[in-house]
Amino acid sequence: MRKVADCRDFPSEMNCTLTISGEEEEVVRAASEHAASVHGHEDSPELREQVRQTLKDEVPQHA
Repeated sequence: MRKVADCRDFPSEMNCTLTISGEEEEVVRAASEHAASVHGHEDSPELREQVRQTLKDEVPQHA
């Protein structure tokens, strides 16, 4: 199942609205890199585990 990481789930001074979806490992990697480059976090194994714990299942959109 595809996973979603949504910056809106976390308070931030910049009110980031980025949502990342895809296979779990892709989302963990991209969301961790985003947290480091945009939000100033250190991209570490601990951050990646925190990201992994916050992922939600993607809800399929039906037309």
